[in-house]
Amino acid sequence: MPRSVNAAASKARRKRILKAAKGFYGKRKNVYTVAKNVLEKGQTYSYVGRKVKKRDYRALWIARINAAVRAEGLTYSQFIHKLAEKNIDLNRKVLANLAMNEPETFTKLVKSVK
Repeated sequence: MPRSVNAAASKARRKRILKAAKGFYGKRKNVYTVAKNVLEKGQTYSYVGRKVKKRDYRALWIARINAAVRAEGLTYSQFIHKLAEKNIDLNRKVLANLAMNEPETFTKLVKSVK
């Protein structure tokens, strides 16, 4: 019985990998084994990067809120604690946006919390 290798599926698999590696430099774009390894590594980085991006944005929001609140005579942690006490449920993204783009509104919010 002849050996069955399913060349169509193998070719499609290689084609898919090489198409995804388009634009890479050197052998990374046209040698299947190298492209496969590089893509695998890149996909790992992109997965981790999506998690890191969330951390980075949260840190940025906290820094912006802290800077705006310190100008009003509070610290970030005091401000967040007082917001929780008053049952004001605004997330850090919204608070940072207010602090950056609408300082008057943010100042009123800080004064209402004090």
